Amino acid sequence: RSWCRHRTARRRSCAAGYGWPQLSIHRGALQTTLLAAVEERIGAGRVHTGHHLVAISQKQSGVTATFDDRRAGTRLRFDSHAAIGADGIHSVVRQTIRPNEGPPMWNGALLWRGIVDHAPLIDGRTMVWAGHPGQKFISYPILDLADGNQRCNFIAELRTSGTTLAEREDWNRPGLLDDYLPAFAGWTFSWLDVAAFIRSAPGTFVFPMVDRDPLERWSEGPVTLLGDAAHPMYPIGSNGASQAILDARVLSACVRDYADAVEAFERYEAVRRPATSAIVVANRALGPELPMQLVEERAPDGFSDIADVISPDEIASVTEAYRRTAGFALAALADPTSLGDRRY
Repeated sequence: RSWCRHRTARRRSCAAGYGWPQLSIHRGALQTTLLAAVEERIGAGRVHTGHHLVAISQKQSGVTATFDDRRAGTRLRFDSHAAIGADGIHSVVRQTIRPNEGPPMWNGALLWRGIVDHAPLIDGRTMVWAGHPGQKFISYPILDLADGNQRCNFIAELRTSGTTLAEREDWNRPGLLDDYLPAFAGWTFSWLDVAAFIRSAPGTFVFPMVDRDPLERWSEGPVTLLGDAAHPMYPIGSNGASQAILDARVLSACVRDYADAVEAFERYEAVRRPATSAIVVANRALGPELPMQLVEERAPDGFSDIADVISPDEIASVTEAYRRTAGFALAALADPTSLGDRRY
């Protein structure tokens, strides 16, 4: 097989031209940190968990949202002058703007995700990206442990010939080793035995790579969308999470700059919808993983020197083009003005 290994310094401050390090953190830790910040700023009593949105409707004075409290077995209604639907890829709010859209679209790839406590890989700051879009393995550290090991997140991906899901995707569906581990049996490097690494995980979860077509609009009156509700995309380049964060920064600035929610939402959409639509399309075309596919096509039987297959300049050109699309280009991030401080 062909293996593409390319060094790009990403974590040290000012490395790769960036003024900030790349940090990886457990999703649960990030969510807990954000929740604590929200509760500190607006009060814990304003955060209501366990409520499932079942309907949203507009009326002359604003918006009514209907929720099922599944723990109490009750149905609750809340009135507001505006609503932001950040309710994920199966968004109820999105259905009011794009009814009868149907289920997400699947590209045939399945991802098995897990966490392993392991000795640091290479220098302990390395993100492993091995293989090609038909089969790949990704891992990176998310926590330094007291015993010198690191807690590492990993993704094992296999592309199948399927395009229709037999059942709705679910982040909590357990994965079975027999379904994917044999395909990685020979993936052994001097610094990592991939199969042994996967086998040491306490368990994995399986998830299909799904997305939706970009919408022609996100907003309808005093209602708009954010994150996966607005632009569900393949989990490439960590853009599912990062683009939602960018949405929130721009939206908060627009709400600050425009007293009328409808006007604020229209301006927010004008800034963010074209940008995220381009990323949805770019991720379908492999995004930053394109060099891996080029290596597989050019040297399917392997190689002695990666420079004989693809040059550093070609890799840099492809990855920088994707960074521009995703808003992470060096020139764009050199602007010291925070998205939250810009006038929209």
